[in-house]
Order: sequence, then structure tokens, then C-alpha cells
Amino acid sequence: MKPIRLDKYLADMGAGSRSQLRQEIRKGLVQVNGETAKTPDQKINPDQDQVALRGERIAYVSFEYYMLNKPAGVLSASRDRKEKTVLDLIAEHSRKDLFPVGRLDKDTEGLLLITNDGALAHELLHPKKHVNKTYFARLTGPVTPQMVQAFAEGMDIGDETLTRPGELRILKNGPQAETEITISEGRFHQIKRMAKAASTEVLYLKRLCMGPLCLDPALACGAYRPLTQEEKTALQRLVRNETI
Repeated sequence: MKPIRLDKYLADMGAGSRSQLRQEIRKGLVQVNGETAKTPDQKINPDQDQVALRGERIAYVSFEYYMLNKPAGVLSASRDRKEKTVLDLIAEHSRKDLFPVGRLDKDTEGLLLITNDGALAHELLHPKKHVNKTYFARLTGPVTPQMVQAFAEGMDIGDETLTRPGELRILKNGPQAETEITISEGRFHQIKRMAKAASTEVLYLKRLCMGPLCLDPALACGAYRPLTQEEKTALQRLVRNETI
């Protein structure tokens, strides 16, 4: 990594605001490689230098990646003055610049990637990438062959163009059909609008997968965990258009 300012190093790790940290440094409360730092603009090599604040070592982390099982009633946002957001659920983290990759409706549950890797997020969300997203959906009424065909052909949901072809798979048919739906776009309320266009309604929606990243079945609603190295590698290979 390129050298960065000492105050930025500490601020990136959530140790405080830049102005607060400058005061801490000038008070002699920050050490670099065991020696008291003198100025906030001291250059730090995150790969080599050891930084401590008030005697506690502050290790530098460039990127963080978390899998969250989003509960209903929580906003897919970094912050909100009135309501709880998905970032409020990530209690243990190093970076202060985390954000959700894409969004789930407030009443939708399931897989949400939380990171500070803007380049990865851009690639995953870019319309031209057509990253598949799979959902469990409970619908009103039984699913008909005509509905399955409509999803497969692309649907008019009131936008200028039809949706890209999707897949509607029946898990359990009946008055409240249980299905898995896969789409490769991220239009506003897309699955709910597709269901409405097929003369049905979504009663419950949960995202299961985004590309190669699938929700850990052991992860309770509202819980999160860091991505495994295998999961991070699979995402990186996806955005590089490599075969997974």
C-alpha cells in the first residue's frame, strides 16, 4: 500500500475524527513503531509500521466484507436519523466507511453484502454485468405455466423496456405458492412489480444469492459474519468475468 498520513490512518480505522486525532497526536498519545508521534502528517506504511493509540495497537485494514442476513424492518442504508439501518447491525468492524452493496426493500429479508470496496460494488451492480440474484418468494395463489413463461420471456412492468428474462421455479404450489425467482437486473421493486404483472402478489421475499455469494443457512436473521476467502475470491472472479 502507498504511505498515508497518520491522522487518516487512525480515522480510517474509526479511532475518531481527523480533528480529534490531530489533538491526540499532538498530546503525545500516539506511537509509531514504539516511538511517540510528533505530527499528524507523518507518513505511515500500513504494511510495515505499527501504530498505537493510548497504548492500544491499531492495525490497518484496507477492505472489509461482511455477509448480513437482513431482517425485515431495517433500511438498506449506511445511516438514517430516524430508523435502524443495516450498518447499525454490524457491531464489530474496523472501517468506518462500510456500505451495503445494493439495497433490499425495508420489508425484504436475506442476503446483503456489506463492504467498503467501492470497485467491487460498482462491478456487482453495473447493469451490463447482469449478475444473477435469487430470491425465495411466497406468492398469493398458485403459480400457472403461463406465469412461468412470462418470467422467462421478460415482462412489461411499466418501464421503457421489458425486463430481462428471469426464472420462476415452483417449490410448493397452492394458495400461497412458494417459489424461487432469479433475475439479473436490479430495477426498483422489480420482483414485486413482476409478480403484479403476472396477476399475483408477493407475500414474503428473501434474497438467497447474489452471483456466487449465497446466504449461509446457519446465519440467523439479523446476524452477520465476515466473508470467507473462498467467497471473496469467487466475487472477484465474477467481476473479472472469469469462469467460476
